Amino acid sequence: MPLDDDALLDFLSTFDPYAALPLPARRDLVQQFRQQQVPAGATVYTFGDRLDGLYVVASGEIEVRDQHGAQISQLGPRNSFGERGLGRDGVAATTATARTDATLLLLPAESYHALRAAHDNVRRFFDRRRRDRPERNDLATSRVETLMNRTLLTRSPDATAQEAAEAMRAARVSSLCVTTKERLEGIVTLRDISGKIVAAARPIDTPLREIMTPDPITLPPSALGSDVLHAMMEHRIGHLPICDGVRLVGMVTQTDLTRYQAVTSADLVGQIADAESAGAMAAVTARIPQLLAQLVASGNRHEVTTRLITDIADAATRRLLALAEAELGPPPVPYLWLACGSQGRQEQTGVSDQDNCLILDDSVTDGDKPYFERLARRVSDGLHACGYVYCPGDMMATNPRWRQPLRVWRDYFQRWIDRPDPEAQMLASVMFDLRAIGGTRSLFDSLREDTLASAQKNSIFVSHMVSNSLKHTPPLGLIRGFALIRSGEHKNTLDLKHSGVVPVTDLARIYALQGRLLPVNTRARLSAARAAGVISERGGQDLIDAYDHIAETRLAHQARQVRRGAAPDNFLAPAELSDFDRAHLRDAFVVVKGMQSAAGHGRGMLS
Repeated sequence: MPLDDDALLDFLSTFDPYAALPLPARRDLVQQFRQQQVPAGATVYTFGDRLDGLYVVASGEIEVRDQHGAQISQLGPRNSFGERGLGRDGVAATTATARTDATLLLLPAESYHALRAAHDNVRRFFDRRRRDRPERNDLATSRVETLMNRTLLTRSPDATAQEAAEAMRAARVSSLCVTTKERLEGIVTLRDISGKIVAAARPIDTPLREIMTPDPITLPPSALGSDVLHAMMEHRIGHLPICDGVRLVGMVTQTDLTRYQAVTSADLVGQIADAESAGAMAAVTARIPQLLAQLVASGNRHEVTTRLITDIADAATRRLLALAEAELGPPPVPYLWLACGSQGRQEQTGVSDQDNCLILDDSVTDGDKPYFERLARRVSDGLHACGYVYCPGDMMATNPRWRQPLRVWRDYFQRWIDRPDPEAQMLASVMFDLRAIGGTRSLFDSLREDTLASAQKNSIFVSHMVSNSLKHTPPLGLIRGFALIRSGEHKNTLDLKHSGVVPVTDLARIYALQGRLLPVNTRARLSAARAAGVISERGGQDLIDAYDHIAETRLAHQARQVRRGAAPDNFLAPAELSDFDRAHLRDAFVVVKGMQSAAGHGRGMLS
């Protein structure tokens, strides 16, 4: 039955965003809405249609499906639909059909846009993107390219120590880079001149190649300023070259950082670098939940917060490796410790177990292997003591399966790609998130590039990986709500890890395989996939916005738990959220489900 003006005014006064409008604005809105009677089975609009405006269900039920026919929502009274298409290009991103006879209210597109422009609460309600935050002029959010000095002092490896000292004195700097053309070979500081030439009474014409620090630690221009501080504190260095690939592009020194406020995470990294035992490190890592709460309260983006927290795990791992080597002696052959899982992706929160492995140089012998067994045990036990609990699936370097020579790792990946059975899909999903932490990094470079190339070429493997990625689905209920956990300790909550961020992580991994993209971090993979055309510009931005909202909701939930004195977890009761935040979270899940549907139909985009 159509509503008269008074009934329509009363109806709009019962739900957001209209209830918050001034009464005159609501009265004016009543005159702008047009009522439509839609019989059961009729289509309101089809994917790709030009939208007439925003629809609000006054009575009846509307079913919304994505472009591939997968059901997204079943809507009832007070639910709106069509806003996502209106917010982009005015073209429907879904198909809407009446399940029952329905009365719809249509707010014409021009009236909808005018309403958003006139009222901030309406704009915020329908804005599904991550809300911008003010720029923070601190180390946590500053990119290295904004910190580094681009005026470089360089000399060739054949230059003498005297020439280097004269150049540094003239430029009033304390270091210079040793380069061949634009390729960084090493770094020389005034301390090297005083310690290796003056104190050692060596000739002043000693070539720089003999006193330089070869292959120094570097960072890319895209790194965070906090990465610089963490590296300096952990490795006790005061100069950090910045390289774009192998090309030297800048330098950051401690002097460059004096105008930036040091962040708490850097203090923790520094304390870990000085720790003499796993127990001492555990006292430091016990402060991580409080750090998380502080970072969230300060308005840091989720990818910054998780990066800073992961840096602490990386520092702990490297310190444990150093302590193990000090106890066991030098390693008999080169090795590389790698992390996978959330540490590998630099996405750790207040709840993390450990996932790691060892790649050994192919020259390793049976007699060498007990050394690495003992090393793995000491590091893994130390991580467990620091709160990074043992992996329930035994995906750790203590498991001989994940402590193998490089040639065996090549065989592993090739076998998983050639025969993608369920176990291979699961293992590949984990191992495609590997990131080097400590040791000889060159052991991983060619393996990663060759594996990505092989995986991309095998369409059957990619198809199996796509299928595997769809096993985790967003927790969407049909009646405009959430599908909550039905029983057990976490009954009536949402699992923001396995049903929230994991579906996006799985999609991002697939895009990385399809595009041979090197980033491991989920958000970086999504951005790279959009830039490379693996997913469309519009679909990619929608998914990034959805991921941002889900990830930030998860961190905010954990921060609230920490402030209450509870241990952080991933289980959110929707009642903790406002109606506004519940609506936005559900919309984010809808976007993820749509992109899963697209991937399942062999498409990487939402048109």
